[in-house]
Amino acid sequence: MLRTALFLSLAGAMTLMTTPVDAREKKAPAPQSQQMPAPKMLTLERIFASPDLAGAQPRALKLSPDGKLVTLLRNRKDDRDRFDLWAIDTTTGKERMLVDSLKVGSGAELSEAEKMQRERARIGGTRGIVSYDWSPDGKRILVPLDGDLFLAGLDGAVVRLTNSKDGALNPAVSPKGRYLSFVRGGNLVVLDIATRAEKPLTSGASETVSWGVAEFVAQEEMDRQQGYWWSPDDARIAVARVDEGNVAIVNRAAIGAEGTKIYPQRYPLAGTPNAVVDLYVMDPAGEHRAKVDLGADADIYLARVDWSKDGKTLYVQRESRDQKRLDLLAVDPATGASKVILTETSKTWLNLHNNFRALPDGSLLWWSERTGHGHLYRVQGDKWTALTSGNWQVRDVIGVDVKHDMVWFTANRETPIEQNIYGASLSGKGEVKLLTEAGWWNGGVMDGASSRIIVSRSSPDQPVQLYLADRDGKRLRWLSENRIDANHPYAPYLARHAETRFGSIKAADGSDLYYKLLTPRLEQGRRYQVFMIHYGGPGAGRQVTKSWGGVMAHYLVQRGWIVFAIDNRGTPDRGKAFEDQIYRAMGGVEVEDQLAGATWLKAQPFVDPARIATYGWSYGGYMTLKLLEKAPGVFAAGISGAPVTKWELYDTHYTERYLGDPNAKKSAYPASNALAEVGKISDPLLLIHGMADDNVVLEHSTAFMTAMQEAARPFELMLYPGQTHRFTGDGVNVHEWRTIERFLEKYGVAPAAP
Repeated sequence: MLRTALFLSLAGAMTLMTTPVDAREKKAPAPQSQQMPAPKMLTLERIFASPDLAGAQPRALKLSPDGKLVTLLRNRKDDRDRFDLWAIDTTTGKERMLVDSLKVGSGAELSEAEKMQRERARIGGTRGIVSYDWSPDGKRILVPLDGDLFLAGLDGAVVRLTNSKDGALNPAVSPKGRYLSFVRGGNLVVLDIATRAEKPLTSGASETVSWGVAEFVAQEEMDRQQGYWWSPDDARIAVARVDEGNVAIVNRAAIGAEGTKIYPQRYPLAGTPNAVVDLYVMDPAGEHRAKVDLGADADIYLARVDWSKDGKTLYVQRESRDQKRLDLLAVDPATGASKVILTETSKTWLNLHNNFRALPDGSLLWWSERTGHGHLYRVQGDKWTALTSGNWQVRDVIGVDVKHDMVWFTANRETPIEQNIYGASLSGKGEVKLLTEAGWWNGGVMDGASSRIIVSRSSPDQPVQLYLADRDGKRLRWLSENRIDANHPYAPYLARHAETRFGSIKAADGSDLYYKLLTPRLEQGRRYQVFMIHYGGPGAGRQVTKSWGGVMAHYLVQRGWIVFAIDNRGTPDRGKAFEDQIYRAMGGVEVEDQLAGATWLKAQPFVDPARIATYGWSYGGYMTLKLLEKAPGVFAAGISGAPVTKWELYDTHYTERYLGDPNAKKSAYPASNALAEVGKISDPLLLIHGMADDNVVLEHSTAFMTAMQEAARPFELMLYPGQTHRFTGDGVNVHEWRTIERFLEKYGVAPAAP
């Protein structure tokens, strides 16, 4: 999935009237503290140094099987990119480190496969422990580290389970706790915990064939990181077999400071063959293998795999190549025989989800956008009972309790720019209950019994906080208050923290477009430069939310910039009608809406209309190019990072979802690409790309460079050897932003030094 990007375009019929957002709601409380340190100005060097200015940044939150501990991965104060395993007592709040990654790890270099998996999971560049898995008895934790597996006890003892140069991918503890499983050398291996005996369950792995690993597009675009699934009773495993023999090869040149490595990466370009994915069910001994009937058409996507509670039924979500049909299959695990029990269709595309649950009575919990908004349903045969409804979106189910007739989930009922946790009846009776506080962006994790919630929340003024709540949302205990007091890393900079203001303007079709605005202290009669940040793409990357957005915007404000962002039509979480407007028309309404934002800015008395810079990464980088092509002279300068320039070079699942088949007679690709109109670009442009990018490969930028050179259009360029789609390294990040600053200073767009 494309990441952080921006793009703008002039809206023909937009209003300049500003609508304040949610004036009724309670403002998030500002952190308070006594004897705060002397105020300081943010610097790039400090932003990218340790400790993280946001304080503790926990990941992978879980409740132990007995509910006595909350476990999490926490970054170190002296190395913000290295994570260790911690536990918090839910009764006392006492914290302790369970596994120190520096003491336990070998420091061995990760395999290329694991590096790429981390890129897919958006954790490239992280070190130490990045995942873990509780044993069902709550006595031990499986910890992958530096390519090998360790078993950690609650007393601090750690036992090494594997020692192999080939590494262990995708490790898991079986549901009953008898086995560990992992992928080594492309084959699935099962380890008996009692005997420590290993047994490969599959064979025949090669450069193009693998078992138990999700293929590229599943990891990158489908939010499916798994390639095998245990039944609840440990009796069977469903295992994907992936054959990439017909997938296109992109020779990815990982150009580094000390040489170049060429990786022949299997990358399914839009309109070319995908990997062939088959699904098998076998027992832990690797015997009694049954191939699942996925239908006559092999050109499909294996979207999701789940087991019933009793292990007697395997549920498979099968998605058509054009992503307009999604079938739910019920599979007999003994024979592999399947039947379709539910089908969803769309005239544009279907959004995948992780909200399926097979309930004990045979009914199904399902999420659907059949009404135009994503909501929950209980499905029994042909009967659909709506559990939620309205002009808002359910995001993720976090807990289900059939006994008490309840389901818990995240959604944006109150306003699109917030996310809250709600509870609703599984019977569809009663009202949906709001369980979290307005003014925040909330996420949640529940224990197996759905008795308690780990709430993770942040706001524009408060980095991530964690607390333990009961099923009604009542806070029981802070787990990580992370309050910005005198000892917090951000304390010296809090006094200069800028207020984030929210509002909305109208799109040409009457839709509300939400924006955020951060300004320096405005002086009467003075007009300020604007740094406009955008993403603009579908599926991810919203810029305007009431969440902690990091401190880069505040650095820019302290330098004298106004910082502005607006979420255009096509972005997610606003319903299908809002999102579908980019179907077969990328580079259309997104540009219009971003330009509408620029037009609104230019009308403000505190904005210098001649000095608005626009910045975006990935899809946002694409947007920068389209904006400069669409509206020369609107922006004083543009920065385009890792842009898609030719959609035929991007992957199948993402690109075909929105643009269709590039081989179709009426292809939408030429108009959506960013190459045909480069001759219209007349504003200063800075192009940035990592030379080892495996997501938006460097060829996108080289194609753009060629087109610009052939059109005799000037531009500036900065390439980063060894960097992928996500830049890592404190010095590299500082260099990137220094380069941006120098570029804007060169063209007279940057503010004067404070």
